[in-house]
Amino acid sequence: MKILVAVKRVIDYNVQIRVKEDGSGVHTDNVKMSTNPPDDNAVEESVKLKESGKVKEVIAISIGEDKAQETIRKALAIGADKGIHVKADNYIEPLGIAKILKKIVEKEKPDMVFLGKQAIDDDCNQTGQMLAAMLNWPQATFTSKVNLKDKSVEIIREIDEGLETIEVNLPAVVSCDLRLNEPRFASLPNIMKAKKKPMEQINAKDLGLDLTNRIQQIKVEEPPKRKAGIKVANVAELVSKLKNEAKVL
Repeated sequence: MKILVAVKRVIDYNVQIRVKEDGSGVHTDNVKMSTNPPDDNAVEESVKLKESGKVKEVIAISIGEDKAQETIRKALAIGADKGIHVKADNYIEPLGIAKILKKIVEKEKPDMVFLGKQAIDDDCNQTGQMLAAMLNWPQATFTSKVNLKDKSVEIIREIDEGLETIEVNLPAVVSCDLRLNEPRFASLPNIMKAKKKPMEQINAKDLGLDLTNRIQQIKVEEPPKRKAGIKVANVAELVSKLKNEAKVL
């Protein structure tokens, strides 16, 4: 059994985001980058399934500029067997990413595709669903537990009402939630070994796909700053402000 796991290079979640003065985007020069956190969970779960003997090969793929190879190397250090870097110098929308992943799936023929539930830079939560639709595969989103069987996978997923258990036939697309597992740290020996693992490089332009962006970004703004709270003298005043000002009662 084979798993293809997609990883994305994003601004580290601990970094204070700075919006460009002209509102065209955010500053990325000299900013710490890392793997999208839910993608770390996807890699960890793929490797755990491999360690359990249920999966024979884990392939990590990332789409982007040359620096995206760092994200793939991290996945290889965690335990992935092979990397695929699809080079794309320009921003590609989720639809374009799904098209590229479909092309790679047709080539590698994995039994499952693991992704993070969404990327923290755009919060789109679209790629997994689009990929499943293009492949005509079943999908499981917001996955918090995976139980792999012979020809199917049982998934526990988080929904507004609580936890939902579903079972989907393989092959399938699975998008992973942060609660799925606790990603491990790569050890120094494994980081060194990862440098020797194979990494295939493909140019997105050579795939023969229409990757034209269809969404125009008009403006990027910082969220409004939170106002300082106020102290109230008694319960009656608190209730009054909640009712008349906050309008939550």
